Amino acid sequence: MMMTPFYIVLGIGAVMITAVVIVLILASMKPNQFRVERSIDIAAPASKIFPYFEDLKQQRNWSPYDQKDPDMKRVYSGRDKGVGQIYEWDGNREIGAGRQEITAVTPDKKVEATIDFYRPMQVKNRIEFSLKPAGNGTNATWAIFGPMPFMSKVMSVFMSFDRMVGNEFEKGLLQLKALAEK
Repeated sequence: MMMTPFYIVLGIGAVMITAVVIVLILASMKPNQFRVERSIDIAAPASKIFPYFEDLKQQRNWSPYDQKDPDMKRVYSGRDKGVGQIYEWDGNREIGAGRQEITAVTPDKKVEATIDFYRPMQVKNRIEFSLKPAGNGTNATWAIFGPMPFMSKVMSVFMSFDRMVGNEFEKGLLQLKALAEK
């Protein structure tokens, strides 16, 4: 029996619709919140590491995101450091544009911030940098967390946000370690 072009197109359409439905079902099963975090042990006291977190200008020295676009526009406003310090950036396609603001500080222990991405997509998240004693040094943790909108859930069916962001966090923490252990 010969298949007519109509049945071939109908079969291809059915396969495509089935694939879309499967992706939507998988996406709907993803959590409504996400959290990515990485930690590293640093042979330095928390008091030596903390200034790199409490002053957003210091991110240029260790954050891989701040190093990806040398021509990125940076604007710092609000306080010089700590609660109320604001960092806004506008960079190339990979970096996009956004705003970070420190919202809470526990000296030598934790810095919390909001981070709003404007481009390539609009997202509001939270960031935490935390420090805990670890042997003769300090364990430093960098975390980002927030809501997982449906479009992000769909994207997460095809790519690992944890791996993508986590790899960058690991690079940054290694650079922070090198700076703090000098």
